Amino acid sequence: MFLSLEYERALESLGYDYFDEVAAAEFPCHHLRFRNDQLLPILGLDPQRVTDADFIQAFGKFVGIRPFLALRYHGYQFGEYNSRLGDGRGFLFGQVRGSDGELYDFGTKGSGTTPYSRGADGRLTLKGGVREVLAAEALHGLGVRTSRCLSLIETGEGLWRGDEPSPTRSSVMVRMSRSHIRFGTFERLRYFKRRDLMKMLLDHVIDYYYPHLLPQKDRVEQYRQFYAELVKRVAELAAQWMAAGFCHAVLNTDNMSITGESFDYGPYAFIPTYNPVFTAAYFDYYGRYCYGNQPSICRLNLEMLQQPLGMVIPVADMEAGLAAYEEHYYQAYRQLMLNKLGFEQVNESQGNELLKRTIELLKETQVGYHAFFAELTQQFYPSWRDDVSQIFDQVSFCQSAEQQVLLATWRELYHHILQDLSTDELAKMAERLQEKNPKTALLRPIIEEVWAAIDRDDNWQPFDELVRRLQNSNGAGSLAF
Repeated sequence: MFLSLEYERALESLGYDYFDEVAAAEFPCHHLRFRNDQLLPILGLDPQRVTDADFIQAFGKFVGIRPFLALRYHGYQFGEYNSRLGDGRGFLFGQVRGSDGELYDFGTKGSGTTPYSRGADGRLTLKGGVREVLAAEALHGLGVRTSRCLSLIETGEGLWRGDEPSPTRSSVMVRMSRSHIRFGTFERLRYFKRRDLMKMLLDHVIDYYYPHLLPQKDRVEQYRQFYAELVKRVAELAAQWMAAGFCHAVLNTDNMSITGESFDYGPYAFIPTYNPVFTAAYFDYYGRYCYGNQPSICRLNLEMLQQPLGMVIPVADMEAGLAAYEEHYYQAYRQLMLNKLGFEQVNESQGNELLKRTIELLKETQVGYHAFFAELTQQFYPSWRDDVSQIFDQVSFCQSAEQQVLLATWRELYHHILQDLSTDELAKMAERLQEKNPKTALLRPIIEEVWAAIDRDDNWQPFDELVRRLQNSNGAGSLAF
């Protein structure tokens, strides 16, 4: 099935200055542990006609499609420039035009060594693969613009990692995303002072991923609009992470997509409570990529991208685009949080005040971030509009007198906004709360519980059930992918 798809040679057409041809590793066995049937219709495939053997043939044994391309890129990692990067344990398997007209990339992870493996084995632990599947499905359910895993195959190899006393299980994963091109792809070209390759890559990105800019006959104007739109997309992505309570953990420039899409989930975590300094990665010693820093780090990465793009785009034009970042971010974050609170439209002053009071309540009480919105969804009733005393009348997260005052202030404001709504709008509000606040929060203990069942008993039922809950969540946004 996958081998019969019509693959496009979009990235390959750029030539060998951007990638290296590589071979896939041969694995001792292949056990399909996850297949994402939700993505198959986008590829024009009927899930009932695609067998597990089809997945294994294409994405485990890597039969039929050539060449495999390991991209070259550099990047700022924890603020330090690294010129020894590139696809070190994966490659671009192929590019397919979806039924929605978009071009999608199949990118591998754990498929073997490449010229950029730097002495590593090019493999992916099974736990790492499981974690990425869960992250992508959870974020998709929360309306985040994200890559998604198409398949996860256990490969039968034992991998030695860190101080582990015994080898861990291995896997190979295929990720479906909008583009394999990163900020770091451009940064590498600046390092080698290749303005010609920079312009060629930028034209390629606009032609394939920003085609709505093509009616502009002037390339310089296309470039200006491209950067301004990328700023908006990244600002909105940061807002989506923050509203979802998600900490990516490794926001290096090589982990930033040129399409403004979220991808590559390593030591991520969903915050248990609202804590701006929450840090997901144990090696982020100074909290550079903590939860609260994500919006500013994304802006900084966009600013750093001006250095390579400045070879072909006037810096003044890019500065003008970047100046709108904070407004894009705040408006997106404000709307997402109001949606989580049940509202679609609230006047600016009331909306700003409700957002401020909600964050203050979450921070001071340290109620579970996801539990707060789940409890709001469960308790909400249209009669709240008529009786303020019914609003959150059964809560246990306010212990001190100061916290009780915060909750009382929040109730009064929430009640005041409800009074402006009609009966029909109240009914829609209940539906919106259900839609925007999934019942399942992917906190670390849940992931560890699922992994323990796999690791200890090879029991995949808890994983399968969790994936089903995430995929069938009422929290799915309007994104088709």
